Amino acid sequence: MKIVMCASEVVPFAKTGGLADVAGALPLALEKEGQEVIIIMPRYKEIDAAKFNLKPAKPGILSGTTGKKIKVYFIENEGYFNRNGLYGDKNGDHPDNLERFSFYCRKALDLLKDIDFKPDIIHCHDWQSSLIPVFLKTIYAKDAFYRKIHTVLTIHNIGYQGLFPKDEFPKLGLDWNLFNMEGLEFYGKVNILKGGMVFADAINTVSPTYAKEIQTKEFGFGLEGVLNKRKDSVFGILNGLDYDIWNPEADKFIAKNFSSSDSCGKGKDKEDLEALCKLPLKKDVPLFGIVSRLAEQKGFDILAEGIDDICKMGIQMVILGTGDQKYHDVMQGMVAKYPKVISLNLKFDDVLAHKIYAGSDIFLMPSRYEPCGLGQLISLRYGTIPLVFKTGGLADTVNSANGFIFDSYSKADLAKTIKKSIAAFKKKTSWSKLMYKAMKCNFSWEASAKKYLDLYAKAKAKK
Repeated sequence: MKIVMCASEVVPFAKTGGLADVAGALPLALEKEGQEVIIIMPRYKEIDAAKFNLKPAKPGILSGTTGKKIKVYFIENEGYFNRNGLYGDKNGDHPDNLERFSFYCRKALDLLKDIDFKPDIIHCHDWQSSLIPVFLKTIYAKDAFYRKIHTVLTIHNIGYQGLFPKDEFPKLGLDWNLFNMEGLEFYGKVNILKGGMVFADAINTVSPTYAKEIQTKEFGFGLEGVLNKRKDSVFGILNGLDYDIWNPEADKFIAKNFSSSDSCGKGKDKEDLEALCKLPLKKDVPLFGIVSRLAEQKGFDILAEGIDDICKMGIQMVILGTGDQKYHDVMQGMVAKYPKVISLNLKFDDVLAHKIYAGSDIFLMPSRYEPCGLGQLISLRYGTIPLVFKTGGLADTVNSANGFIFDSYSKADLAKTIKKSIAAFKKKTSWSKLMYKAMKCNFSWEASAKKYLDLYAKAKAKK
């Protein structure tokens, strides 16, 4: 099968979040399955042509490779992409984002004809590439080259939709009859993600539970009606994890490597993390790790409400990440009050993240909603037992056999579950068995890639 991956960010070239991880890892897994894949993305200022050995392919197009022989095409535009920030800067979103990403979508389609690569599937990710299904079935519909090309749209987080004022609609080059409730109109604005959802042959999101959740008013962010109308074309496929990067047996960032069959090294990693974070060395006290944005979506509202009581439960906690100032302030207050209990690291630090996953006993992830989540998958791999709220991908990957779950979103239920995990930690024999089960969980990209191939077949069957 010929597949084009269209995403606004792709590891290792450019990244702001989990979208880049998926768009970078899935093509590699598809290549291993014997598929012919190319990737098309914008060429941002931060992408170093020399570092990635990029060469001119066509006017305004650079190309490089990833995996064994996956071609990656970079669409250039000095005015649109040669600036700081993929989507915005310290002042907010770039004001011309509609023009920037509509240009990207048009050029991506044009490129396919220029290089004579007629795919079976164009796999689009989030709102930035959602105009591709729209253009394909409107502006490009009469061109024979583009006939029988089908599209899949993956929604990584439905909260980000690409909303723009109505008066920008003409910049898309589309007929005004598409600006209505059945098209791209959304409460008087242009909604790019909605357009993709209406025109794509298949829609999926990054976990089965989240696929169901976004069809409800609580989690649909106003688009639940569109999804319900297309419910037979909506699917959920869990993201995979790159076990070459997240592997406690070979991780170069941790103090001591270990495995499911020999987890003794994990104790050394805990000591290393405690020392690094200036916490007392206490092997019999559970160490909770958090690698997260400090935001309400990530559960910091209920954590902030209950953190004072939690600190009195006989625990240690290491937090890594940045986010909303109010949660910075709350946690800094707790550090001042409990300096031997909490270590707060308001930054992004990849090395420290690896050390937290390896050295913690319990990984705290009380997200209010979580489309998939990678933190819990990583923590399972490192025998760090996840404690999560029952939502989205967390509900699909964590259960009583490999972690701790609370299903009432409140500080009381969070605290109750933390107490439960502390009690379980003290029972060393059963805790070792729990760690073993956690480390044996398999969420590799191989299984997810096979499910995507099934989804592509469903999309291809659409007339």
